[in-house]
Amino acid sequence: MNQWRELWLTLIALAASAAAVAAQPSSGTVYKWTDDKGVVHYGDSVPAEYSQNERSLLNSQGVEVGHVDSANNSGLVAERARVAEAARLKAQHDQFLLSTYLSSKDIEQLRDERLGQIDGQIRASSAYIDSLGTRMSTLQERAMHFKPYSSDPNARRIPDELAEELISVGDEARNQRRALDAKRKEQSDMRAQFEADIARYRELTTKPRS
Repeated sequence: MNQWRELWLTLIALAASAAAVAAQPSSGTVYKWTDDKGVVHYGDSVPAEYSQNERSLLNSQGVEVGHVDSANNSGLVAERARVAEAARLKAQHDQFLLSTYLSSKDIEQLRDERLGQIDGQIRASSAYIDSLGTRMSTLQERAMHFKPYSSDPNARRIPDELAEELISVGDEARNQRRALDAKRKEQSDMRAQFEADIARYRELTTKPRS
């Protein structure tokens, strides 16, 4: 009995749809859309206030021949794709952790090695920057004997090679300081990534088996 009842209701719904479409002009297509209250409408055009809503395009027999997604749908699809990709990458990284390390201590050991290497690079860069500072001080001291830095009216114009070296050392010092800042950020990001990996590995390996 339930099957007959469902079939009967389906036939009624189809008849209503066909009747609504038949009421529209026979030439051209008919749009079907739903308003904000959930009421279904049919017409040869969609009102401006519903132009961004999802809608179907029907032929004269009431058969759907086209479909237009909601304007918000594209954003929703993109967000779902982003979430799915994030989940895929997370699962991939989880598999990497489980297949690469035997324990969290392995990750800690690699962390210490990598951070130690960067720390050595930072110390070397800092020492080089200090040497550039010393070199710059020496050059500036020499430049004080020449115009335009000397107050002596008889002072000679600063030699071209000295001026060029002042510029060169200054540029190199600025570049090295920027590189040092980038290296420190790399070290900070690496430390944070290792800490996250350690925490995730422990979470994965301490989960109760079902």
